[in-house]
Amino acid sequence: MGSELSSRTFTREDRQRYRTKMQRCLDALATMLAEDTFSFPRQQMGLEIELNLVDDAMRPAMANAEVLEKINDPSYTLELGQQNLELNVPPRELAGDEVVGLEEDLRTSLDAADSKANDVGANLVAIGVLPTLREKHFDKKWLSQSSRYSLLNDQIFAARGEEMVLNMEGAPMPGHGPEKLLSYAESILPEAACTSLQLHLQVKPADFADHWNAAQCLAGVQVAIAANSAFLLGKALWHETRIPLFMQATDTRPDELKNQGVRPRVWFGERWITSIFDLFEENSRYFQALLPETDDEDPVTVLEAGGTPRLSELRLHNGTIWRWNRPVYDVVDGVPHLRVENRVLPAGPTVVDMLANAAFFYGAQRALTSQERPLWTQMSFQAAEENLYTGARHGMNAQLYWPGIGWIPPDELVLRRLLPMAHDGLRDCGVSDDVRERYLGVIEQRCLARRTGSSWQRETVALLEERGADRDAALAGMLKGYMELMHAGEPVHTWPVG
Repeated sequence: MGSELSSRTFTREDRQRYRTKMQRCLDALATMLAEDTFSFPRQQMGLEIELNLVDDAMRPAMANAEVLEKINDPSYTLELGQQNLELNVPPRELAGDEVVGLEEDLRTSLDAADSKANDVGANLVAIGVLPTLREKHFDKKWLSQSSRYSLLNDQIFAARGEEMVLNMEGAPMPGHGPEKLLSYAESILPEAACTSLQLHLQVKPADFADHWNAAQCLAGVQVAIAANSAFLLGKALWHETRIPLFMQATDTRPDELKNQGVRPRVWFGERWITSIFDLFEENSRYFQALLPETDDEDPVTVLEAGGTPRLSELRLHNGTIWRWNRPVYDVVDGVPHLRVENRVLPAGPTVVDMLANAAFFYGAQRALTSQERPLWTQMSFQAAEENLYTGARHGMNAQLYWPGIGWIPPDELVLRRLLPMAHDGLRDCGVSDDVRERYLGVIEQRCLARRTGSSWQRETVALLEERGADRDAALAGMLKGYMELMHAGEPVHTWPVG
């Protein structure tokens, strides 16, 4: 989805041609997997951080094109809504002390970008859902000025045939009953409210299935201990409201297709896999092309000639199916490789929190792939999916299922079982002791304090309301304090309330 597309209406012939090209891409991929033609010189990690822009009154600042021009750094790109930017962090090795250098680089980059944004009256904030968004910000006119976004918007609504419905009930605020949201949108801009931290890990083809299965097992734990998306359209909803919001904001299915069991495009999946091919084949089998744009490459012919195919149609189609753990095929300097893209985490609250979340994921994932009896052979796929939704709704208050333990709160599961595994996994990856202790120490203290970005947001808004502020004023006041603490850089478990 990162490449520009032509702005046009697709024909029946376009769709048939695309389907044929997708099959050629799958044939080429199957051959490449069988012949093991992929690069894996070392284990590399990469990050994408989606960001929001707000003005000094904490309202969304619809100024990403102007801010991007001021920043003048190719690492920063447009995102869906005009209040969004994305920072693409160049890949680097996971081993050694690389994460410490990454932390320093991220702080420097984000501070410089924020300073440039200030020049046009905007401020950067890393948070899962911007709490000051209102329904007026979902008007189609606020789509970023890019043909691919307007085309994607039009294709999703053409497939759906009716307006989007946002319908969710939240976990109760202290001393209150649950709050409910029912809202309608005529654009996909509610998706732009979901700003995430996306983690990439390059893996060998033979190891991909184990890494993907392990990531699916961890998804519920990840969102529970890192939730940072407490409010949407003035309502206190899930601790990680991004999860249901993203599902509903890109849903191409009217109710009748949901009732038939048609799969959603924001998808956890439905089974454990044995190869990355399983996921790309499912994409082709189950999902109509939203953007059936083809190029003139015949991937099988390119492969037979000793070249590396781009597999453009396969990659574009994959970019319109938003799996929480997505397979990635990519080509760098003419050499292909495979990655797992972990998409469950919110952005923020701080750089150190995000890198702690990354360290926990990479370490626990590695440890799970090294077990003699894989966890996913002891756990139903449906249990892993239910953990995701339970963790997202309740955060640290969730009860998650874990084989050999049963039902357990996420903080206890992490402290008792997963944190020692994450240490072992990072050690196996060659990560230094200092790095392990620094970032996994943040996870340990967060679990002991039982404080996430979401719980801090909720407690702060409740306190401001007790002091007489209405909900809008409380959200703006909370966000102002959030930004100050975000820039101070101390991890969220140390943040004071009040």
